[in-house]
Amino acid sequence: MAEFITISDAESGTRLLRWFLRHYPGMLQRDFYKLCRGGQIRINSSRCKGIEVLHTGDMIRIPPTLQSYQKSNKTETGEKYSLSDLEELRKCVIYDDSDIVVFNKPAGLAVQGGTGIKKSVDKMAAALFPYDKISLVHRIDRETSGLLVVAKNQKAAQDLSSQFQNKVAHKEYLALLQGNVTQKSGTIDNYVAKGQVFEDFSKIPDTIVAQHAITEYKVLGEASGLLTWVLFSPKTGRTHQLRLHSAFSLNAPIVGDDLYGLRNKGLDGVLSSVLNTQKLFLFAYRITLRHPGTGKEITLYAELPDFMQSVVKFFEFKMP
Repeated sequence: MAEFITISDAESGTRLLRWFLRHYPGMLQRDFYKLCRGGQIRINSSRCKGIEVLHTGDMIRIPPTLQSYQKSNKTETGEKYSLSDLEELRKCVIYDDSDIVVFNKPAGLAVQGGTGIKKSVDKMAAALFPYDKISLVHRIDRETSGLLVVAKNQKAAQDLSSQFQNKVAHKEYLALLQGNVTQKSGTIDNYVAKGQVFEDFSKIPDTIVAQHAITEYKVLGEASGLLTWVLFSPKTGRTHQLRLHSAFSLNAPIVGDDLYGLRNKGLDGVLSSVLNTQKLFLFAYRITLRHPGTGKEITLYAELPDFMQSVVKFFEFKMP
């Protein structure tokens, strides 16, 4: 007996052939087209050719002969994710073409897999796009939310990696800091290493390998003298650079940063209740880069996560 599957919002925009090959990887393309020609595979009861683009609510007929295939969501390295996991990541896609896919990554999701990490963008993206060569070209912290650009082929990966390494790509972050920033704009220029900040290179111990770190910043708003809404533009990409510069150079750690600040210490009851979340208030907001396929400059924006949107609305902070 035929099975019928309804296309979700997360899968809208996918071509029929790609959808079938993703869910039934053991099926040959020639068998797929044969089933389409014979009317065994249908969209909303209508015959199809296999090149159709699916939309939310479309009803796909799965013929009984296909139900013998083992559905799989394993990546090339063997990890397996549920369809709901992959659909949640697909909902985070804000731009997708043959060269790149851009995610609005949620806070708490690791970018790269490793020991003890069950879910990561790189492995899940490989499962979402099994016929592309997924490659990370830059990274953001697990706790940080916002824009993450991923290459879908080797040429795009090489081009984008070069752009990020050579500072051709330009990134901007929004952050809520706990404290008052006296100087409302400026450039932080110092050295960072192992959770420390050094202002004078000559005073760095020989046992520590420090890296030059530069961040431009601008205060966008303040609340009760206890919170500061800031736009960051990092000119280098060091580990925890913005978190370190906030906590030690501006003396105002990012809200929710348990590593370099104390959660909600010194805030009154009202402010603490407004910031009632365990998440880091650091968001990769905007990125400008040269598209690896067309060569044209593009600028991408991401929408603030709900936990930050509510705070921005409550304090009437301005967006850049």
